[in-house]
Amino acid sequence: MNITKDIQYVGVDDTDIDLFESQYAVPEGVSYNSYLILDDEVAIMDSVDRRRCDAWLARLTDALAGREPHYLVVQHMEPDHGGSIAAAMERWPEMKIVTSVKAAPMLKQFFGAMDFTDRVIAVKEGDTLSLGRHTLQFIMAPMVHWPEVMVTYEQTDKTLFTADGFGTFGALHGNINDLRAWPDEARRYYYNICGKYGQPVQALLKKVGALDVQRICPLHGPVLTEDLGYYIGLYDKWSRYEAESEGVLIAYASIHGNTATAAHALAAMIQQQAEGTEVKLIDLCRTDVSVAVAEAFRMGRMVLAASSYDGGLFTPMYEFLHRIQIKGYKGRRVGLIENGSWAPSAGRVMKEMLAAMKDIDLVEPMVTIRSTMQPTDEPAMKALAEAII
Repeated sequence: MNITKDIQYVGVDDTDIDLFESQYAVPEGVSYNSYLILDDEVAIMDSVDRRRCDAWLARLTDALAGREPHYLVVQHMEPDHGGSIAAAMERWPEMKIVTSVKAAPMLKQFFGAMDFTDRVIAVKEGDTLSLGRHTLQFIMAPMVHWPEVMVTYEQTDKTLFTADGFGTFGALHGNINDLRAWPDEARRYYYNICGKYGQPVQALLKKVGALDVQRICPLHGPVLTEDLGYYIGLYDKWSRYEAESEGVLIAYASIHGNTATAAHALAAMIQQQAEGTEVKLIDLCRTDVSVAVAEAFRMGRMVLAASSYDGGLFTPMYEFLHRIQIKGYKGRRVGLIENGSWAPSAGRVMKEMLAAMKDIDLVEPMVTIRSTMQPTDEPAMKALAEAII
């Protein structure tokens, strides 16, 4: 599939995978993107997960049409992109690897049996590589989201190869410009994969801002060719941890359904008090946690409703709060509902976990439900609805 006259897409889909990074549900699969630049000298932009190595090599061989590649540019060593490096080096023994100074030692870590002597070109910020008509400019992007990451700007066609940046979950099924899943899948990918590293993303965006970029080629998901300001603007907002909506996320973890009933009652109260406010309910027991994490960052306000469990917090809520903490959740207004039949403890643990996050406005009152929501709980629930909005 041609992206420009000389740049081809040679990536592959993985529709058999159930969990990306063994933790994120991907019901629509995932793409492992790789690109080929055909010039006087030929460069392959990244490899793919070894799960799809054979299909990738077959696609590359067809696209090369008898030519030998001179370079394999490795922007990111994570196995979903670097998993087929050794296989490519064996297939084309004269080919050299071009990668960052920090990535070069990782080659031995992942492929200890392979001799990389005299086959690695380690580049640093601003280095260039001429292929003939096309020149690659290398831009270091440490901690987006590994320390060795770089991105590559192709100066002639003004194409930015962005490693994991601007990536999404979801297979492409032959349509590299299918944007129907954007921005939801890109948001879910960003906050769960790169979310902790807002400052490094901001630093990279400043570098990218100095370039004339006409298309973005990520390592997962569709190639972006139009309205690039929209996508870059979202990345700017996400990496600043700014909310996209001033709506309310109500995330609940309910054992027998009574906490869920309270969560739904609160949603109705919020909508009655502030008609038109976006309110989204997420059942943490039945929703993939990566979806809940993305929604927490999307919304400016959140109410957590959870059952007490073993003298602490019901585990789906505990897992959710742990996830948003390590991804840098901050600057949000949060309310709490706890449920406990004899010794409510969920609220205490939720407060402790939220205290580890920055700039959280914890609103009062915290509502305590005893087993099931009663008419006597309604005043506190209405007060919480008013406080959160």
